[in-house]
Amino acid sequence: MTFRAHWLGILCGLLTALIWGVQAVVSRHAMLVGLTTADVAILRFITAAAVLLPWALKTMRPFPVGALGWRRAWIVALLVGPLYSLVLVAGAAFAPALHSSTISTGLIPVFTAALIFLVTGERAGRMRLAGLCIIVLGIAVFSRGAFILTPSRPDAWIGDLLFALVAIVWSIFGLLARRWGVGSLEITAASCLLSVPLLLVVALALPTNMAQAPFAELLLQALYQGILVGVVALYLYTRSVEILGAGRATLFLPLVPVVTAAAGTLLLGESPSPAELAGMAIVVAGMLIAFRSPSVG
Repeated sequence: MTFRAHWLGILCGLLTALIWGVQAVVSRHAMLVGLTTADVAILRFITAAAVLLPWALKTMRPFPVGALGWRRAWIVALLVGPLYSLVLVAGAAFAPALHSSTISTGLIPVFTAALIFLVTGERAGRMRLAGLCIIVLGIAVFSRGAFILTPSRPDAWIGDLLFALVAIVWSIFGLLARRWGVGSLEITAASCLLSVPLLLVVALALPTNMAQAPFAELLLQALYQGILVGVVALYLYTRSVEILGAGRATLFLPLVPVVTAAAGTLLLGESPSPAELAGMAIVVAGMLIAFRSPSVG
């Protein structure tokens, strides 16, 4: 690996963590300005599908599912399509932005390790298991205030549970994607394109408020959720994995809650409590230990 390529991989990983970290703040902002979960889901997948459509028409055969095939493509769309977005954004309606990135990002390696053990019997190595236990401890410390119904945030525990559900869904998706061995861009394009007809059900079943929302807010959600998160971050993460390897690329994930904490304070005025800061620090430490340790042994 050349010096230039090495730093390009690092830059891609850092930019991915930045985009994912700010996503929680953008989702939380959507709820605070009156947009609904359905609004965000519609804006995200319509925009992402429009951006990916030319590439999909040119390269995916059969269109729009490609190498996934129809059955697996629909499974992916149901896992990480509109339903995933609805749960994620609904959590942001109850809990501060920092809860999303800390709980979801922190629990993904925990649930992934548990699913791998249940499906294949493969056990995590001692150091990785120690890191996963530290993550669980950190999330318990972090969420303590929410679960004892802190007066200022009486419903935050609902958001925390939704963020945990997001981690479970993403872990299942990650394991299936790895098992199927299909390119990440092709998986993303298929899931976004198949999500478009599902958006009709979302629009009919759930309330929408786009007609009353300022155009600037709609544009923000479309550009950030649809293009930056749905397309750009995926490419950057895939590029980082290609250059640095999967193990090193995941080392940037602990930066996500740190970015969210800073962005939430600066953009939303949501300052984390001492307990939340302590819990976040424990989670980040656990993630670093888990990601730097061998998966088995």
